[in-house]
Amino acid sequence: MAPSLYWWARETHKGTPVVVKMENPNNWSMVELESPSEEDLLDPNHAVPKGRRNKNAKQLTWVILLKAHKAAGCLTSIAAAFLSLAAIVRRRVVAGRTDSTDTSLRENPAVKYRFYGCIKAFLWLSLVLLGFEIVAYFKGWHFGASDLQLQHLYSMTSAFTVRDVFDLLYSKWVLIRVDYLAPPLQLLANLCILLFFIQSLDRLILCLGCFWIKLRKIKPVPKMDYVDLESGDGDSYFPMVLVQIPMCNEKEVYQQSIAAVCNLDWPKERLLIQVLDDSDDPTTQLLIRDEVNQWHQNGASIIYRHRVVREGYKAGNLKSAMGCSYIKDYEFVAIFDADFQPNPDFLKRTVPHFKDNEELGLVQARWSFVNKDENLLTRLQLINLVFHFEVEQQVNGVFLNFFGFNGTAGVWRIKALEESGGWLERTTVEDMDIAVRAHLHGWKFVFLNDVECQCELPESYEAYRKQQHRWHSGPMQLFRLCLPAIIQAKISFWKKTNLIFLFFLLRKLILPFYSFTLFCIILPMTMFVPEATLPSWVVCYVPATMSFLNILPAPKSFPFIVPYLLFENTMSVTKFNAMISGLFQLGSAYEWVVTKKMGRLSEGDLVSLVETLPTHQRGSSEPNLEEIVQKAHNSKKKKHNRIYTKELALAFLLLTAAARSLLSAQGVHFYFLLFQGASFLLVGLDLIGEQVV
Repeated sequence: MAPSLYWWARETHKGTPVVVKMENPNNWSMVELESPSEEDLLDPNHAVPKGRRNKNAKQLTWVILLKAHKAAGCLTSIAAAFLSLAAIVRRRVVAGRTDSTDTSLRENPAVKYRFYGCIKAFLWLSLVLLGFEIVAYFKGWHFGASDLQLQHLYSMTSAFTVRDVFDLLYSKWVLIRVDYLAPPLQLLANLCILLFFIQSLDRLILCLGCFWIKLRKIKPVPKMDYVDLESGDGDSYFPMVLVQIPMCNEKEVYQQSIAAVCNLDWPKERLLIQVLDDSDDPTTQLLIRDEVNQWHQNGASIIYRHRVVREGYKAGNLKSAMGCSYIKDYEFVAIFDADFQPNPDFLKRTVPHFKDNEELGLVQARWSFVNKDENLLTRLQLINLVFHFEVEQQVNGVFLNFFGFNGTAGVWRIKALEESGGWLERTTVEDMDIAVRAHLHGWKFVFLNDVECQCELPESYEAYRKQQHRWHSGPMQLFRLCLPAIIQAKISFWKKTNLIFLFFLLRKLILPFYSFTLFCIILPMTMFVPEATLPSWVVCYVPATMSFLNILPAPKSFPFIVPYLLFENTMSVTKFNAMISGLFQLGSAYEWVVTKKMGRLSEGDLVSLVETLPTHQRGSSEPNLEEIVQKAHNSKKKKHNRIYTKELALAFLLLTAAARSLLSAQGVHFYFLLFQGASFLLVGLDLIGEQVV
């Protein structure tokens, strides 16, 4: 049988499905279109098989119209999104709410605006230089990669090539750049590149350590496993455990944390729960006290403590609670922040590690997050925190028996706390403070990567920014205070080196320093002083590789690798400012701001807990959720999105530098500056995270 020319009617060919609209726009049919094969072209006279209908030009026209309609709809959606974004930006600018109107940080105005003033001055200087460079470009001063040789630059600025006053001024500017500006700028750039390499090497070693742990399946194993409370085993290990829940004005989450802790699977006579309420809002105090009373009436061993004078913030709260006379009856203390919800078997999976291990002072569990997919901001935070627990904490725990206490979801041996000096109010990172002092006293730590405790991530940029400021200013305060004690401590030289150079300097000081200096200051300056250069691999390839390593523990976050890289550089301005404030005791270094929680799972989580409670407890333990939510809603302060001036100024600075890079045809540098500037712009306008309409 001869091959047919009517190739679209053959059943033996597999074509690409195409949607065809024949009569009604809402009534589509499917046909298959495929290019002819060689055998189809051999017989041009073969007829269409019987029962088949030829596809005419009208059908193809409908296909094209459908595609055009779909493209128009896509363009309309994009245009609507841009119009909506423009409307949000306009409202935000008209409202005029900036970070300067934020009164939560009681900071000296002179100190507060010093850093912003430097950035703003640098921005105005860059705008002037950009105008100067544009005029020079159109007058024939073109600088490419081959032009940045000293001999060529001097020949271009000689008296024979100068034609007018502008040429004279620009030639002098070029000589000033070559002789005075480029050498120190290049030296600073090389220093930052060196620090960048050291930090990248540390990150690579941590990843290799994590890979080794996974490969060898290394994990801390207690000398005895927990047994069921109902087994009646007389050899069970159930020491006296104190559980503390410090909180302050956290009406959104107190119910879920109290309910989760009261459902811990541990003998009631060997467990005491302290709710340490530092709230200054009378309504919040009443709600928390009422919740504690309800659980106490249902048989939970729980007490409510409230301090009238809130001194020392969280550290002062914990210190006051540890001063109670009955504390001497307890051997261990578990600490949970107000938004943390431990599983019922938390104590059974952590406390057994202390048995017959008298050198162990702390068992730390990892965090998991109930709102990790809430918005882009929470997804980017997840990458950092998963790397922190999966890699940093786990590797340091396995190989060094030391890591920074995370402040919550951990169990301390009370003897270790007392021998290390107890809780001190001298910094805003009391958790890291007690961990360092306990390490100096010889106590060992264990990190359990397989024991998780649920908590919340900050959903707004304002809350996340304040949290990061505290997390990066506190370690620098602590470093100044602990350095003499570390040097004088009777520990090995290797442990001292690890504490000073790795734990503090490299991971707490160098990282925010080079990240901000290299990518937000030096890179834009090299666009206006092109005689000092940053190689493309420093700008693009090495940061991309480090971001890839950071994202490995959270493989589902790979689609966000580019936003993550840009956002980390954007956050460097906050971290750098906090690091300087803590190191030199400036501004709000000693100010504690409670991270705002949303309590999204408060109702659902409590309902699920209520369903698991015995029948006789339900009547009195189930909280009146509607009444509590209504009270919280009535007393809730209205939230607003803000404009962040430092981030906005840096956005315009980087975009100005991107425009200057076009004159030198620096491709990689231009795209990096363009996208990084756009990232700063989005953050500066508070378009990332929770949006308040």
